Formats: sequence, C-alpha cells, structure tokens
Amino acid sequence: MAFAMKMRFVDVITDGTLKNTYTNGKKTGYQFDIRLGYYRGHYLSAIDQFDVSVNGEAVANHDLRFCINGKEFAPNQLQECFTEFWSLTDPATIKVIKKDGLSPGKHAINVQLMLRIPYMQIGPGHQFMPLDSGQEKEVELVD
Repeated sequence: MAFAMKMRFVDVITDGTLKNTYTNGKKTGYQFDIRLGYYRGHYLSAIDQFDVSVNGEAVANHDLRFCINGKEFAPNQLQECFTEFWSLTDPATIKVIKKDGLSPGKHAINVQLMLRIPYMQIGPGHQFMPLDSGQEKEVELVD
C-alpha cells in the first residue's frame, strides 16, 4: 500500500486500561482498551489488518481477541462481522492470552489497525481509501 489516511482525534490506546486478567486466581493474560482514531464509526468487516505487539514481541493471532458490544472476536473473524458496528464513542477491549500476564510497570504497546473507508472509492473495483488507526504507546500496568 503506497498511502493511507491518518486522522487521529483521540489516542487510540487508552491510558489507565492496561491490566492483567485472571482465571481462578491465576494470571492468564492481559487486556487494554483502544478507540477508533477517526471521526466516524465503522463496521468490523472494514478492518483489513489488526496486529498487536507488546514490548517488541508480536502477539499471535490465536492469542488475541477484539471485544466490543459484549462479544469477542478472533482477528480472522473480523472480516465476517458485517453487522457488528464499532461506534466512535465506544472503546474496544483487546484481550491477550499470555501465561502469567504482564509484570508491573510500563509496557510498549503497538497496535497495527488498518481499515478501509467504504464510502471513499479511490480506484476501480473495490479499491477504497485505507485508514491507519494504529498507534504505538507506552502504557502503565494498573493491576
């Protein structure tokens, strides 16, 4: 891709939301919230790329969940979510399965999030304007 629109009206990675998750009292992963860095909401099926790395380590897709509207989706399910809308004002929670979660302190989070804007056709066929709604940010664990 040669270009992508980037219009960040908010921080995509939300401060104060990085925390470990627990199952039966044991750390089983962590989660944090992200917001859409655009002026309109989008259907999840418009997400063309969703990748996360933490402290320079890529999170495997099978350990990653995109949670919104009370539902959880694996990255490979997003392209089929034609009726699931991500409202501009609602954060999505990103859950990561990782034994022992994260250690206390600050962590570098990198979210690669590319969407296509279905009302901005830029070429023949199904070529639509790409939107870069990703961010890299250092966030404190609030566990």
